[in-house]
Amino acid sequence: MELTEREMSAAPADWFQRARWWAGSRLWDRRAPKWEEEGAAGLQSVIDAVVEAAGAGPGTVTIDLGCGSGQLSVPLAKQGAHVTAVDISSRMVELVRERAAQEHLEHLSATVSPIERLVLPPASVDLVVTNYVLHHLRDADKAAVVRAAATWLRPGGQLVVGDMMFGRGRTDRDREIIKSKVATMLGRGPGGWWRLTKNVFRFTLRLRERPVSMDTWVRYFESAGLVGVSPRSVVAEAGIVVGRKP
Repeated sequence: MELTEREMSAAPADWFQRARWWAGSRLWDRRAPKWEEEGAAGLQSVIDAVVEAAGAGPGTVTIDLGCGSGQLSVPLAKQGAHVTAVDISSRMVELVRERAAQEHLEHLSATVSPIERLVLPPASVDLVVTNYVLHHLRDADKAAVVRAAATWLRPGGQLVVGDMMFGRGRTDRDREIIKSKVATMLGRGPGGWWRLTKNVFRFTLRLRERPVSMDTWVRYFESAGLVGVSPRSVVAEAGIVVGRKP
């Protein structure tokens, strides 16, 4: 079974949301040509962890939220899953479609949509995955996406989130992660110093990157009614959380 365009719809949006999504699509369209070289390499451990935790097999109906150029969608489709890849960037979606054609992945399709606007029929999918995407959303939207995914899942279906998972320095783990990231950037010379300055500005004002702690993700999952929720650190600032629909 695969989801059709008719089965997928869009939630209503106000002008402010539409403006944010337009800006986001433009940003990721610009980054798409170099994403394979610059975006995926440092995330490979998290990608591998999400794919392993997903446990997809032939016929697993899967939604990949914020698919990028297909780092999750392609390996899951190669395992036989029926994957619908979703991204705000039309250029990223084009890359996924090109890879699907090149590798003859007939059960991999892609569609353009903001994650927050995607609407699917209840109990229509077996698996929802996402990697290094949801930290760009506002906190209320993160929780809303988890709640929506919980409704899309069939009984026994899984949600697997891989992402930056640290808070704003309130715990020992947060402080250790922030200290490590600062030290790494300072050691890269002027380029690293400039990147550190930008990241401090973004992180402080929560402009483009809004990570939350692993405990917060667990709370989102449990509040959405998912069970067997299990968090795991993968690399420095990143981890995965897995939950199941009862």
